[in-house]
Amino acid sequence: MLKLNGEIDALKGVGPALKIKLNNRGVNTIEDILFLLPNRYEDRTILYDIQNAPINEHVLITGKIIESKILFYGRRSLFVKIQDDSATLNLRFFYFSRAQLQQFKKNTHIICFGLLKSNGKKSEMFHPEYRFIESSNAFKLDDKLTPIYPSIDGIQTGRLRNLVGQAIEIMRKSEPNEYLPENILKEIKMPSLREALINLHQPPANLKHADISHAIKHYKERLSFEELLANYISLRRLRLLAANTAADSLQLGKDKVNQFVRTLKFELTASQKQVCNEIVADLNKSQPMMRMLQGDVGSGKTVVAAIACLKTIMNKKQAAIMAPTELLTEQHMESFSAWFVKLDIKIVKLTGGQKKSTRDNNLRQIKQGEANLVIGTHALFQEGVIFKDLALIVIDEQHRFGVNQRVALREKGSQFKKQPHQLIMTATPIPRTLAMAAYADLDSSIIDELPVGRKAVETLVIPNDKRPSVIERVKNACTKGQQAYWVCPLIDESESIKADAATDRYEYLKKIIKPLKIGLVHGRQKQAEKEKTMRLFKEAKIDLLVATTVIEVGVNIPNASLMIIENAERMGLTQLHQLRGRVGRGNQQSHCILLYKKPLGSLAYDRLSILRETNDGFIIAQKDLELRGPGELLGTKQTGLPQYRIADLLRDAHLLPKVQKIAEIMMQDFPNKTNKIIMRWANDNQEYGKV
Repeated sequence: MLKLNGEIDALKGVGPALKIKLNNRGVNTIEDILFLLPNRYEDRTILYDIQNAPINEHVLITGKIIESKILFYGRRSLFVKIQDDSATLNLRFFYFSRAQLQQFKKNTHIICFGLLKSNGKKSEMFHPEYRFIESSNAFKLDDKLTPIYPSIDGIQTGRLRNLVGQAIEIMRKSEPNEYLPENILKEIKMPSLREALINLHQPPANLKHADISHAIKHYKERLSFEELLANYISLRRLRLLAANTAADSLQLGKDKVNQFVRTLKFELTASQKQVCNEIVADLNKSQPMMRMLQGDVGSGKTVVAAIACLKTIMNKKQAAIMAPTELLTEQHMESFSAWFVKLDIKIVKLTGGQKKSTRDNNLRQIKQGEANLVIGTHALFQEGVIFKDLALIVIDEQHRFGVNQRVALREKGSQFKKQPHQLIMTATPIPRTLAMAAYADLDSSIIDELPVGRKAVETLVIPNDKRPSVIERVKNACTKGQQAYWVCPLIDESESIKADAATDRYEYLKKIIKPLKIGLVHGRQKQAEKEKTMRLFKEAKIDLLVATTVIEVGVNIPNASLMIIENAERMGLTQLHQLRGRVGRGNQQSHCILLYKKPLGSLAYDRLSILRETNDGFIIAQKDLELRGPGELLGTKQTGLPQYRIADLLRDAHLLPKVQKIAEIMMQDFPNKTNKIIMRWANDNQEYGKV
């Protein structure tokens, strides 16, 4: 008899090729496929006649083929006409084979399911699911809603449905592994795993399609709870591992740090001083610091990082700073070189775009310990990078990196059975809900005030048809010696479209405001070209910089006091706030103008209104979370958030207090079950696997 812990190829129809595809998705055992949930359901329990079937809905219809042919006018397509006692229906297929054409024989009976459309007096379906039957009465209607599964590398949903059906029949005879004790399930008022899985894959027969989301909510929460629990426990274990791991106690250098702070051209804010005290206290300990530093754009996190690095270097150890872009890496090089100019500190840069000779020389200096401070991109945690004595890692803009990268870089300093201290910085304020779930392995510090003399950026929301007056405003500001940004946002995932949008605006503005010196930065440019343009802008040799969102993070031009953002309605609150943070870094009053295209939708209106009303990044982040959800809040590509299979942090936020409580009980009273919960949801995720 098959069991749930059996290999997935024990199911009928799973050959070597399909097994590989399923394994790549984390489906290794029969039980694993039960955690691959439907993303929607279809109602195939009702058979409609063609005349009375509801338009613009997915419906089940049967009939007899009365015509089939290939049409060549317009787009080549396979045309099939079927008929029942009430009317006729046209089926259209744009992707088909000659074998399919031969299947659609006249007078053959067919049953099809698809979206019914109206084309004048004719009804039609495009690419419906279909099968041939002996007669219009020779089939049995489904007695339950039909689950539709997400596509996996070309595996059709019908095939997945068959495999899940086999797994469910096995589960009916042998219980799945229930790792949450019965008393805990009662306390959190959750159904058993078996009950949840059956109802998610095979909703009750009498359930109305319109009620499906509400009906399965409780069952989906059961799985979300366990996944959130696995992630939370794994992060807590990372934290406990750190507490039980040795690190260098960096107690020397107090006087040098105090002297450095006195030489700065600005006064640290009370908030910066508090955060520095917390970090220095951590560095003095012989357990690795694991601290996240949150601070709004322009709040002065980088100088705090410099103080932490200096403290480390004064203890004859190495420090490393990882930034998400080469542009930001270059800026950190400039800032730290200027701050440390009178100190005997060797700083080297490590990026993917370096010449081989430069890179090899830098790698040698890092390995031999000649380099005290290493600043780089993700190239820092690649295999060939070997530190002599790494004691501190600073990760800038944490939301661009995940736990995996944190772990990989941390291991660069563990060759002597000691872990480096970690300081994780982000200018994207993280709502408490997300921080609880995504950063349970980190302590938290917050810089909640701007440097002395900084003025809040004034934000205006203006429609596109007022563009001429905005251009005139840019011209006036730059003529008076100020500088400005003109940002063309990400309109498409295609880098070429982003660049073209910026290039077109650049050419247009050059014609309109000829006296100004205008520069252009976008993602398709070579690194040297981008760096040259940014350097000219920083030296005030460029008045107006036209750019894509590559300037979103970290760029510091104190003289820039005007920011224009095109198509602001397309962008999220947090990204807009990040862009706005590129101005307002000097002493003059700065402005951000958000240009939008009419008509403005209600969601976009809410976003732009919030941005106009507040400069508080924490308020903005919370609103962005409410409006768009956690995935978009922290970006879609290299988010620091865990990539959940079932859970959704916005939808399931109410579960997190229970998750925290049950995690402590499970770790203390049920360690073996806890391990199994983590492994169930781990697959290849290092954030689980490392614990």
